[in-house]
Amino acid sequence: MKLNIPEYPLRTRQKAEGKTEVFDEFRKKFIALTPEEWVRQQFLHFLVNEKGVPSGLIAVEKGIKLNRMQKRFDAVVYSNDGNPLMLLEFKAPEVKPDQHVFDQIAAYNIKLKVDYLLVSNGLQHYCCKIDRRLNRFDFLEKIPDYRELSTSR
Repeated sequence: MKLNIPEYPLRTRQKAEGKTEVFDEFRKKFIALTPEEWVRQQFLHFLVNEKGVPSGLIAVEKGIKLNRMQKRFDAVVYSNDGNPLMLLEFKAPEVKPDQHVFDQIAAYNIKLKVDYLLVSNGLQHYCCKIDRRLNRFDFLEKIPDYRELSTSR
């Protein structure tokens, strides 16, 4: 499945039932290889290899409590001191990033309060910086590298 980012080699294996699993280097385990997971894995490797994000500062599929409901965000990038910097939401390539997806990531951010939000289906990428002073989202032309993320606070 060709995406709009460089492709990185991933370790996969076949299960007895014919299902394919991919080794998630961030969670240190094999998981089902779905189209959304392919996007997530490729994009996270892009952030590490092209944007300088330390792999140890990426958390994947962590739970948060939102309005007394348990939710899971796709990934978050942390600063060296453990503060969340960027919240990421991934979709399968055939899923168009629409208002519902942006509402979803904005709702997660009520709890995390990051400065950057990123939504990608592997083909389209949307990254915005939250301007709390003006209470708005500023969409960026390019995805910031880790140095930019970590110095924006």
